[in-house]
Amino acid sequence: MTAKPIVLIAEELSPATVEALGPDFEVRNTNGADRAELLRDIVDVDAILVRSATQVDAEAITAAKNLKVIARAGVGLDNVDIKAATVAGVMVVNAPTSNIISAAELTVGHIVSLARNIPAANASLKNGEWKRSKYTGTELYEKTAGIIGLGRIGALVAARLQGFEMEIVAYDPYVTPARAQQLGVKLLPLEELLEVSDFITIHMPKTPETVGMLGAEAFKKMKKSAFVINVARGGLVDEAALEEALEAGEIAGAGIDVFVKEPATDVPFLGRENVTVTPHLGASTDEAQEKAGIAVAKSVRLALAGELVPDAVNVAGGVIASEVRPGIPLVEKLGRIFTALATDRVVNVDIEVAGEIASLDVKALELAALKGVFMDVVSDSVSYVNAPLLAEQRGMAHRLVTTSVSEEYRNVLTVSGAQANGAQISVSGTLTGPKQIEKLVAVNGYELEMPLSEHMIVLQYQDRPGVIGSLGSLCGAEEVNIAGMQVSRSKAGEALAVLSVDNGLPEGLLERVRDGIGATVTREINLSE
Repeated sequence: MTAKPIVLIAEELSPATVEALGPDFEVRNTNGADRAELLRDIVDVDAILVRSATQVDAEAITAAKNLKVIARAGVGLDNVDIKAATVAGVMVVNAPTSNIISAAELTVGHIVSLARNIPAANASLKNGEWKRSKYTGTELYEKTAGIIGLGRIGALVAARLQGFEMEIVAYDPYVTPARAQQLGVKLLPLEELLEVSDFITIHMPKTPETVGMLGAEAFKKMKKSAFVINVARGGLVDEAALEEALEAGEIAGAGIDVFVKEPATDVPFLGRENVTVTPHLGASTDEAQEKAGIAVAKSVRLALAGELVPDAVNVAGGVIASEVRPGIPLVEKLGRIFTALATDRVVNVDIEVAGEIASLDVKALELAALKGVFMDVVSDSVSYVNAPLLAEQRGMAHRLVTTSVSEEYRNVLTVSGAQANGAQISVSGTLTGPKQIEKLVAVNGYELEMPLSEHMIVLQYQDRPGVIGSLGSLCGAEEVNIAGMQVSRSKAGEALAVLSVDNGLPEGLLERVRDGIGATVTREINLSE
């Protein structure tokens, strides 16, 4: 008899999770929070199901000799070493849509609580006080709610607040006016949203650009009667700046569910009556936990059966030709570079596969490219299954183009498209040598050949003597080491340079580089996450 695959459940999950796995697996249990017990029990398992308390790091992945799938019954993956898993060929899956309703409802709960002083009034009455006049609140009716990030959770919040007959405005540079109109939402520039909103809720991804997005400058633009809500990611709201704004009376209050460091028990604003706080409860409902468990159980079944796993975050599982599979992480990175180069909303994307693999089923490459395009710019977790939906919601057309013709390389993958302002973007890459090194071979028509790295800079400027020396001086002054560099020139005298650097850039360096060499294009590319 063939032994059943072993699935290790490392934390308490809903009974529906085990039911969803079915009878085809040997299910074991362990205490994932007990490090010694985890390392002992993970050795021979095929899959492990966790929540947030189990650290599945490089040590645990190395100890698990047969591990094929790490399944996180939830959205966040801070406790899973995705890089180590990818190197080991272990698929990581999560449940990206399991908590969206719960998170949206908690957001509305914070808004209502702030408007009517419910937590403070509750604490006061339980303390034996009867102070009706002290806790006079405000109606939501005809107030303005500003939603920063109109992804799935932001859209659900909008729908629920419309029930209060609020005016809903939103800021999201990747949402079309047609999509916003469909949701009954008016799009505004961020600065205007901050100025007109009575309640401001943020639902953005956590990236270097969005960390501290609601900080000191933003608070100064808000109404003194405004409330700020963050149920998305810790760090999107600058906690020190929030405390200063509350102390100065620049805003009326805040509702916070997520923090920079958790557990968070000593954040300065915790004791303020005009601040409602919850201990990261966005996904903490019975329904969300059950949905998460069932979703990852289904993903485990698919993965161990060798089928396509839509919610895989690092590799697209399934029946994909061995010649095609190495291109999946490459084209995803090309999608991320494509988005980083964009200066306006993208209206269409072509994913071109050229060369020997074009005759195979390369649909997974289109999905991976779309996943990369949205990965750094939407608040939702992006997967192979929802990336096309995100494109549809944003009015972004996409198509897969294949050709057997590839003159310089065996295979070339290209992500190209047009922006709303008419400008075109294109990024091409290939895999070379026995080790299948990922290389960038073209950017916006400029040919080059450079290994991809986690941190890169793309510059376009008028070619002339002294530019490279200036680049070296500017980076050297900030102790930024240039690990590699290639320059490609056009007949018109324009040059495009791609630099590989060891770490992310210090604040302001990119602007100093732009001014120092007179660059028309300056972009930092971060592929480290």
